[in-house]
Amino acid sequence: MFRRIQLLLLCAILVITAFSTGWPFLFYLVYLGVLVIGGSYVLTRLGLADLEAGYAVNQLSGHVGENIRVTYTLRNTSRLAKPWLEVHNPTSLPAGLPGRAMALGRRAERSWLIRTPLTRRGHFRIEPLQIRTGDPFGFFESSASVGSGVNVTVYPRLEPVPLWRLPSANLDGSQAMRERTLQSTPLATTVRPWAPGDAFNRIHWKSTARHGEIQVKEFDLEQTADAWLILDLDRSAQRGSGDESTVEVAVRAAAAVADKALVENRAVGMTINAHRLAQLQPDRGGRQHLKVMQLLAAVEGDGSTPLIEALTVSLPRIRRGMTAVVITASLDRTWVKPLATMQTRGIACVVVALDIPAFERRELEAAARRAGAPDDASQSTEPLPSAQQARALRHALAEFDIRVYQVGPTTPLAEALAS
Repeated sequence: MFRRIQLLLLCAILVITAFSTGWPFLFYLVYLGVLVIGGSYVLTRLGLADLEAGYAVNQLSGHVGENIRVTYTLRNTSRLAKPWLEVHNPTSLPAGLPGRAMALGRRAERSWLIRTPLTRRGHFRIEPLQIRTGDPFGFFESSASVGSGVNVTVYPRLEPVPLWRLPSANLDGSQAMRERTLQSTPLATTVRPWAPGDAFNRIHWKSTARHGEIQVKEFDLEQTADAWLILDLDRSAQRGSGDESTVEVAVRAAAAVADKALVENRAVGMTINAHRLAQLQPDRGGRQHLKVMQLLAAVEGDGSTPLIEALTVSLPRIRRGMTAVVITASLDRTWVKPLATMQTRGIACVVVALDIPAFERRELEAAARRAGAPDDASQSTEPLPSAQQARALRHALAEFDIRVYQVGPTTPLAEALAS
């Protein structure tokens, strides 16, 4: 706008001077200015005419570590070329979407693909496509917005934990055992030749046609033990920042445990004491997996409810025979006894404890690197005050025979949660 005001003032001064003095050279400058400015205005106005544009996102959700692909298409249906176009997609995605400047010939079409990594969980927005053009001298500018914005949900990273096993409750059918049963369950595993007394509804017709004799299905005992996750995000217990913070490691552990339990055909419920106390009722299947991931994508370490209150609220909802999994960075031992009372009700308990001394050492090393100190300057032989609290917490859990898994900032979950 300021440049346009300067241009108008310069043109007015030039016209007034030309008519006042009558100099031919000034009239030549006036005619040249009219030609340049008029041509620039017409070129800018026609820059977006007869132009078709659009973009498509291949997926609206994904996990951290995956890529989303955005396809752009620009088509010029005019007989005139487009000498300068800027295409940009504003977005709140951490990696962003790079723009592009190009020229488009008459009746030409350009398409390109952008792969953007998903580096942080959360809810993000891709705004409508912005197209801008102008004249070579920068006098005028024209822009247009194409399409509508879309929301992208980034779920936490899913790390496989093949050796993780939930402790079984003291109920029949709560253990993940391969035990043949005479009842029909969803866990059909093998086929065998038909024997007298087998029900006709157990016949597997495809195997029968392949083997040339009647084959019937055999079933394993269904796993009936459900899991209830208590994710502690009380702000007073959190350490670190970024991908190696206690919040992100705890969320990844909750996602891995929930995914493993759902794959094992268990029902999964959840309690999270984040900004507000959120509870998810137990269910199984793909729909529950989506609910769990959507909940974990939005939580932050800003909770104000202590872990002991979250356990008290969850206690009436955890039934006998379920397994309670507590994921916490808290070093306070007051929540150990409420957790131990669950075992007297037939509820198995397991704790995934974040190694707070390791996170604090990681913070000290990062601070030393930012200050430009040598690598060995952050190495201290004195134990941190939190180390003694962590040992006391482990001893308190061992008194009640509660299994504990310790997870550090750089330890892979598959290794930390190995039985």
